[in-house]
Amino acid sequence: MIFDFFGTRKKAVIGMVHIGALPGTPLYDAAGGMGRLIDGVLADLEHLQAGGVDAIMFGNENDRPYQLQAPAEGVAAMTAVIATVKPEIKIPFGVNWLWDPSASVAIAAATGASFVREIFTGVFASDMGLWKPDAATALRLRRNLGRNDLKLLFNINAEFADTLDRRPIELRARSAVFSSLADGILVSGALTGQGVNTSDLQRVAEALEGKVPVFANTGVTLETVSGILALADGCIVGTHFKVDGVTWNPVDGDRVKRFMDQVNQLR
Repeated sequence: MIFDFFGTRKKAVIGMVHIGALPGTPLYDAAGGMGRLIDGVLADLEHLQAGGVDAIMFGNENDRPYQLQAPAEGVAAMTAVIATVKPEIKIPFGVNWLWDPSASVAIAAATGASFVREIFTGVFASDMGLWKPDAATALRLRRNLGRNDLKLLFNINAEFADTLDRRPIELRARSAVFSSLADGILVSGALTGQGVNTSDLQRVAEALEGKVPVFANTGVTLETVSGILALADGCIVGTHFKVDGVTWNPVDGDRVKRFMDQVNQLR
């Protein structure tokens, strides 16, 4: 199973566009301003699309330390960046505000995105403190904004955090689909760029029985993608596509092309 916006493509690969630190955050480049943010996004976008990824996702990974409630200036800036580069986007795109489900839905609706990635369910002990996402409010916002077509990808084991819900991961995945209406389920490693536990990925995929797509969310590399796509419907790739495989570096077009050449052989 895969989303309609991928067309006939199977085993979809979503490439990350990590926007530079936004206004109001500790790492924001005030001298470069919004212009430098947009230039960086355009360069990454060009490399990802030329390399052949199936979709892209905009994220605010550089807004460290992360907040659980998005500030108005950040939401406005991220929306402005995506709206500015949108004429250059040739493939489906999504958004992820770390870590605010309603902000992610709002930005997606404003920019015409096809999907959102977020932590929507669970309770976590995290680097940001006690983390209690609110799926109900985000899904009501999606409806009120007239975007029931917007697909919501539920990351069920958050990076930078440990779940306080001790149910098996496959039961949490089934529950997110049943009670919170998840359109897709993501399985992550413990940190950005760290590979997923393949036994977790397999248990989730088997438990969901194809009801919704299952993606590997972190740490997929050229060396591991074959095994990952044997279990999952697709993957989200950020760190591996960067220069020298460093999360905070620009996208390396050659790394993208090598990865997608391998994926296309698997297809």
